Amino acid sequence: MNRINTLFQSEKKNLLSIYFCAGAPTLEGTAEVLETLEKNQVSMVEIGIPYSDPMADGPVIQDAAVQALRNGMTLHTLFDQLADIRQRVSIPLVLMGYLNPVMRFGFENFCKRCQECGIDGAILPDLPFKDYHDKYKAIADRYDVRIIMLITPETSDERIRYIDDNTDGFIYMVSSAAITGAQQSFGDAKLAYFERINAMNLRNPRMVGFGISNYETFQAATSNARGGIIGSRFVSLLKEYEGNTQRAITHLKADLIKK
Repeated sequence: MNRINTLFQSEKKNLLSIYFCAGAPTLEGTAEVLETLEKNQVSMVEIGIPYSDPMADGPVIQDAAVQALRNGMTLHTLFDQLADIRQRVSIPLVLMGYLNPVMRFGFENFCKRCQECGIDGAILPDLPFKDYHDKYKAIADRYDVRIIMLITPETSDERIRYIDDNTDGFIYMVSSAAITGAQQSFGDAKLAYFERINAMNLRNPRMVGFGISNYETFQAATSNARGGIIGSRFVSLLKEYEGNTQRAITHLKADLIKK
């Protein structure tokens, strides 16, 4: 069974998923970051594929992508780094990036390499759902790669149900229609959005991402979904600690505990 499905079938709650950009702050740090995050009880990791025009990302992740590209990170290099990762890491791993690098690599080749490396899923924010469903779903299914779809407060109930009926793994519930970036709290409008989605009783589990950085925002996420996804805050800490993953994740987890 796909590791994503196994994770969510475990009935665990308060899941913590971490995003980092492969190749930043150092080119060769990918495996070490993954190993350290697993040792620190992170439930799942999103590995960012750097791209020069990351339209959904805020300045922190944009800067990390620029640094990664300058360091020489490519999709080919990333797959080479992940070739034997399953000898050391057992938690679900998801690649997150944009369509252009994946299509240049070849979508089927991308899915094939994911299967070979033990990558469980992919998040491609600029892949239209209809294109995925009509052109790429069968390929991804063949290689047991879960393509995770995003919903936002602006996504209609009809579209959410269509996504829920035609995907597997989990639904990425974006906390707002804005770009990525740490926030101190979620306002009434976002909490109302969470409640609306809760009332829909969707088939797929949900993870909340964008804006989670502290106790308040993580609790809001875990109270309304199976867990939270933290990206910008962890990327900032990884840069602050000059690539020391242990110090970065220790600091982050301390931020998630109520003082």
